Parts: sequence; C-alpha cells; structure tokens
Amino acid sequence: MTNSASIFSGLPVSRRAVLGVFAAAAVANAVPFPALAQVAQAAAPAANNATAQAIADHFSGVATMQGEFVQFGPRGEQTGGKFFIERPGKLRFNYDDPSPMRVIADGRNVAIGNIKLKTWDLYPLSKTPLSLLLAPRIDLSAGMVKGVKQESDLTTISLGNNTVFGNSTITMMFDPKTYDLRQWTITDNQGKDTSVMIFNVKTGVAFDERVFRVPYEDIKGTSANRD
Repeated sequence: MTNSASIFSGLPVSRRAVLGVFAAAAVANAVPFPALAQVAQAAAPAANNATAQAIADHFSGVATMQGEFVQFGPRGEQTGGKFFIERPGKLRFNYDDPSPMRVIADGRNVAIGNIKLKTWDLYPLSKTPLSLLLAPRIDLSAGMVKGVKQESDLTTISLGNNTVFGNSTITMMFDPKTYDLRQWTITDNQGKDTSVMIFNVKTGVAFDERVFRVPYEDIKGTSANRD
C-alpha cells in the first residue's frame, strides 16, 4: 500500500492509509466524491437536519453487515478486500493480497496490524471518527454536524468533534430514497481524504465473536485490555 496521511499523526505511513478505510458505498454504481469544501459550506437548516437524522437512524438500525470494499487513498492509490461490521463498535477490514494489513475494532479499541510482520498498533475507539459511525445511534443533535447537503440523488452528512478528533471529519453519503449508505470518507487533520466504496453487501448477518477479536497477546503492553 502506498503512503498517505492519517488522522493519527506519527503513525507509520504504510498503516496511515489503512485507518482511512472507513468509507462505504452500497450500490452497484460508484458515485462521485463531492468536494468536502462544498459540504462544509452547505447550510443545515432544520428541515435538512430532520431528514439527515431520519437517514442516520435508518443506518443506525442496521446491526450487522458484511461485503466487499474498494479503497481510494489521497494519492489515488486503490486497494480492496472484505469488511464486517457489528454495531455497536465492532468492525473488521481484511485487505486482499498482496496487502498484509488488517483493521479490527472490538468495541473498545481499533487495532491496525501487519499479519506478515506480526506487528500491531492500538488506538482507543473513542478517539477516532469510527466511534461516530459505529455508535448505537448517530445523534446529529449533539453539535457534531459540520454540514448537510441534499441533492436529488445524494444526501451528504459531514460529522466531526473538534474536542476529540481535532480537524478530522467523517462524511457519509446516502441514497435519499432508500436511505442506504453509499460511501463515507475520512478527512484527516491535513485535509487529505480516504474513501472506500462497498458492494455485495449483506445485512442481518450473524458473526462468530472471533471475527472482531483483537490479538492483544501480540501487542506489547496491552495485557490490561485483554478479555
């Protein structure tokens, strides 16, 4: 995987791009990525916020999903793989070969690992924009809305929390008719975007608990985090 920026400064660049995977699109045809500047400038009147909350509630009601993803990095690099999500707080991304990277969130932490080198980095889930995406309910009344933009074929919601994530944001794009999530993009503190689209999505899937197991025994100094 090529180098890219991250919402985590100081993270090795080969892993920086990985944390930007958390973007999705659940339709057959890819949709263009709108400029985040336009999203930030879009007004969010009461009507827009009500629609956005209804969409967010619909997405929050999807307890589990799995499928395939394609990731686009800030330099145009492209990778793919399979993803698994279980609300609240659990996620796994397995990258296709030759990438050795894995991303696992177990509800408490996000682990980014290289399975060939057997090295892992660990971050509190609550300190990443993933905590917004994987929450039991996405509450848009909590001052996290950076912008809402409604178009005939797309509703875009940009979220962030400056006190926790700094200037990092997560932008989610939904079908305005079905409320299906099409894509989400993470913008890091340097203003660089990483987006991922998903396809062949299945919902209501039952997962083995091992799918979201973080290998704490392989991560130095994390004994207190083990089950």
